[in-house]
Amino acid sequence: MGDKPIWEQIGSSFVQHYYQLFDADRTQLGAIYIDASCLTWEGQQFQGKAAIVEKLTSLPFQKIQHSITAQDHQPTPDSCILSMVVGQLKADDDQVLGFHQTFLLKNLQGAWVCTNEVFRLALHNI
Repeated sequence: MGDKPIWEQIGSSFVQHYYQLFDADRTQLGAIYIDASCLTWEGQQFQGKAAIVEKLTSLPFQKIQHSITAQDHQPTPDSCILSMVVGQLKADDDQVLGFHQTFLLKNLQGAWVCTNEVFRLALHNI
């Protein structure tokens, strides 16, 4: 991992941490957001740590497992990191579904937080 640019190292570490928390205990995700964070989940908009965590913890499944297919990370001119994730998820006994997720990460007081996030299932012909 040491030969990758720092933004890729940070982005990859964030993605791994995010999905570990999401799959194990979504209530713990609050630590990665701030009150100004924004989430768009399947077209629905949420702003603020409390609203985002409420949305994520109220999703209608008991267990979930994410499998990451690919991830890309870029530095932004304002010292943030843009991360794009493509993968598959399995919720409860439902079929496996593809998904796309984008994160904008910002370093605040030495900690990387998610300021913006967009999630979409990879569904076609709906």
